[in-house]
Amino acid sequence: SAMGKTTDGLISLAKQLSPSPFPREMDMLLATGEQVSAALLSIKLNEIGVRAKSFNAFQINILTTAQHTRARIKDLDDSIILEELKKCEIIIVTGFQGIDESGDLTTLGRGGSDTTAVALASKLQCPCEIYSDVDGIYTCDPKIYPRAKKINYVTYDDMLEMASLGAKVLHSRSVEIAKKYSVPLYCASSFTDKEGTYVVDKLPEWLEEPVVTGATLEKGQIKITISDLQEDEYVISKCFQKLSEINVNVDMISLFSNGGNFHLSFTILADHEDSIDNSLKEILGSNVMISNDGEYTKLSIVGVGMRSSPGVAARFFSILSRIKIKPVLVTTSEIKISCLVPEKLSEEALREVSKEFEL
Repeated sequence: SAMGKTTDGLISLAKQLSPSPFPREMDMLLATGEQVSAALLSIKLNEIGVRAKSFNAFQINILTTAQHTRARIKDLDDSIILEELKKCEIIIVTGFQGIDESGDLTTLGRGGSDTTAVALASKLQCPCEIYSDVDGIYTCDPKIYPRAKKINYVTYDDMLEMASLGAKVLHSRSVEIAKKYSVPLYCASSFTDKEGTYVVDKLPEWLEEPVVTGATLEKGQIKITISDLQEDEYVISKCFQKLSEINVNVDMISLFSNGGNFHLSFTILADHEDSIDNSLKEILGSNVMISNDGEYTKLSIVGVGMRSSPGVAARFFSILSRIKIKPVLVTTSEIKISCLVPEKLSEEALREVSKEFEL
């Protein structure tokens, strides 16, 4: 990873020159942070007598999609690493970056260094250990709920849901790759010797499976509502196609029919809201009412044990009712329940949910 606040500093520099920097140039800029870290680490290791060599994404051909600032790894060449390991004790590879088929630098988005590490481990067929400033994965954010418990073992499925719903210890794409290629994953702190968390396919037989493994908050959610849409499936399809074209990720979706018209609500991240209104009116017309209901937070509970445990939803919504929070949107799967709640009440909701499910 880049050192400290390097990435934030580079973004700030770019924003001083342009409010909307060209994504390709942002990738060129942000990729430098990782290269500085890799080179300095190699210099220090060699200074203390450890033979080390650093490489960037171009040098070992980490091939990605062409979507700047949010690229996905397609393949990488491990032959150079294997050859260099015959000469060196340690190979250092820049995370967070790759190159597309035209040779342009790309970046993988926040947390992309985790993804690079797991992709390398899958290619080299070895375990992956990720060290950061936290000593493992917790049932919820201990800064909000100090009694949160550290999880010793968590399944890929639970971790994938938690990461995609706001848990910040691991990038969701890294867990996705680990699950797909059965990469043993371990997360711990760089600053202590405390045992961390193992991310596994199945929990050890001696460990009882919890009903709810964790709870998360994902702040900065914007609810967009489009009222009085023509009751035509093609119109709905056009809406989401347009959002895809402008690289807006849609999360929670609600659709209902009323008197021959559709009313559509969905959530996006706050930093995408500026591009929504004009883009949708291009295809829907200026008479369609598009409203932005302000910022919300997505509150979620996750647990593989929910598949076989009735009553979880009843307990979850009873808690919200008790603290007088009305869910705005709700989505569910076999192993999660997510709801949109007012941002100012979200941390209280997380604490109460954590108490209820003994997280």
